[in-house]
Amino acid sequence: MLWTLCKSKLHRATVTQAALHYEGSITIDGHLMEAANLLPFERVQVVDIANGARFDTYAIGGKAGSGTICVNGAAARLVQAGDPVIIISYAQMTPEEAQRHRPTIVLLNPDNTIRDTLRGGPESDLAILSESL
Repeated sequence: MLWTLCKSKLHRATVTQAALHYEGSITIDGHLMEAANLLPFERVQVVDIANGARFDTYAIGGKAGSGTICVNGAAARLVQAGDPVIIISYAQMTPEEAQRHRPTIVLLNPDNTIRDTLRGGPESDLAILSESL
């Protein structure tokens, strides 16, 4: 049996553009993709904090350092520029792998620069952070 767990997350990214007539996907600043260990064409879930919309798409790399978070294609109807979003990637693993797994959580500032990077786990900074929310 395989379990599906959060592999990484870009927390509170700000949508910079919504491009309805592009062929789908979400364009993410290449620096942010690297920080979150995201690969081009990797499936991601996007959660819009402003309106509650959730959708799956795939990531493509944008210019590193640009701060770009552009939702492309039909999903562009679900977001607006300026919306804060959470971008989550998942990985499947065995129960043994899951016990050792530590997700990467990249916390972002409103301008899509990195505020902090946390590694998840029961005794991590991430667990302490969630208790204080």
